[in-house]
Amino acid sequence: MSGKVLITASTFGHIANFHLPYLKALQDSGREVQVFCGGERLPLPYTGRCETVPLRKAFLSADNFRAAAQLRRAIREEKYELIIMHTSLAAFFTRLALFGLRERPRTVNVVHGYLFDGATKPIKAAVLKLAELICTGVTDKVLTMNAYDYRWAVKNRVAREVGLIPGMGFSPERLRSRTDRKSCGLSEGDFVLIFPAEFSKRKDQRFLIEAMPGLPEEIKLVLPGSGELLGDCRALAEKLGLKERVLFPGYIKDIGAWLNIADVAVSSSHIEGLPFNIMEAMACALPVVASRVKGNEDTVRHEKTGFLYACGDAEAYREAVLRLFLSPQLRRELGEAAKKAAAEYSLDKVFPLVMAQYLPDRSGEK
Repeated sequence: MSGKVLITASTFGHIANFHLPYLKALQDSGREVQVFCGGERLPLPYTGRCETVPLRKAFLSADNFRAAAQLRRAIREEKYELIIMHTSLAAFFTRLALFGLRERPRTVNVVHGYLFDGATKPIKAAVLKLAELICTGVTDKVLTMNAYDYRWAVKNRVAREVGLIPGMGFSPERLRSRTDRKSCGLSEGDFVLIFPAEFSKRKDQRFLIEAMPGLPEEIKLVLPGSGELLGDCRALAEKLGLKERVLFPGYIKDIGAWLNIADVAVSSSHIEGLPFNIMEAMACALPVVASRVKGNEDTVRHEKTGFLYACGDAEAYREAVLRLFLSPQLRRELGEAAKKAAAEYSLDKVFPLVMAQYLPDRSGEK
């Protein structure tokens, strides 16, 4: 064994945002950690070799196959002990690089959410499932984060071992920041809904914006984040006359400050793994109104920590928001229950569970 670990993901931002404690723990265990990702390169502590690979969202892009070739060369050169893969795109092309190798490292695919569920269009679902099944022979362990993904992985025997983990863990420390509403463009009388997320079709912020005209004027919607559909959503809000009621603060590093001035967290996602933004909102004692899809269903307990509504059902969504708007007591009760439930997803609880999966012979120490 060389004591080297390779970690791959579609973007460096994904590693920087969710996995630094694990990089440190792997390094502290005496292993050299190397990271290969797509997108803009970011400085990462606790690592040795870091390289950019040309991963593209267009699955059949020639760049993705060049990325696989680059990874294959590194795997041959470095003789890794372990490869840990994050995000679906990077996981597929990392495993593609392993086909045909006489000797290969142990592999762990951390599934942050298969991009299919029972509501996915059949052709798309078939392609995504086939991509995962093709890689079975080079996948030693799959770690899933919700009940649907776990059941599917076990049923289809996608790896020699399948595990279920409660996400990667959120850090309560990053949620302690405070600010005032005025500095955020809000007033004390506003009722604030918040949904921090990348602007994409999967997150579907358009749904939340289009639902706003049917809600009282006091209700404001805050949509932190960036992404390719941000401009479209800004234009939609202006078109609907909601410029003063829908706020787009952009990417917020210190999201705790915004969560702590909100009244309710909302989600319009079409599909999730285990939603980090909902965990953090719950930890800030916010009740949640979320679409009833995998991942959200695993995190939010209907009428206990929030409300779940059928994905795309604007009437049910508005009804849930109005219930919370009209009842401070209900908000307080659900918010307190949400905060207690969120403790199970904290880094302190999750970290040793994940490290025990990465390094079965030792749980790792934070």
